[in-house]
Amino acid sequence: MPVHHPCPVPGPSEGVGSCTNHGTGFTRFLDDGRVCLANNAAERSLRGVALGRKSWLFAGSERGGQRAAFMYSLIGTAKLNDIDPQAWLADVIARISDMPVSRLHELLPWEWDGATPLVKVA
Repeated sequence: MPVHHPCPVPGPSEGVGSCTNHGTGFTRFLDDGRVCLANNAAERSLRGVALGRKSWLFAGSERGGQRAAFMYSLIGTAKLNDIDPQAWLADVIARISDMPVSRLHELLPWEWDGATPLVKVA
């Protein structure tokens, strides 16, 4: 009598079919050496979110959840650029109100200069 699994396990033909259907995506790393073969870095960066999922289940509202996601994006981007998120955010908050729109790009994590002194807020 055959055993029926509640979650069917894909067979080898389905894996090969996936590779042929998405061939350019699977070979992109051959053209661009910056593309990683694994997504370990992305999974590692989301580990904190997964561990705190029960704690953050109740963000208070949908808008609170959107704000939390926005902050995760900022903090994650700073970490990916080898910047201390707390120092970067404190500097950006202190300087953004006096910064002309044409120079806002200087506050982006990949252009931020941590050696620039903080602007004192009155």
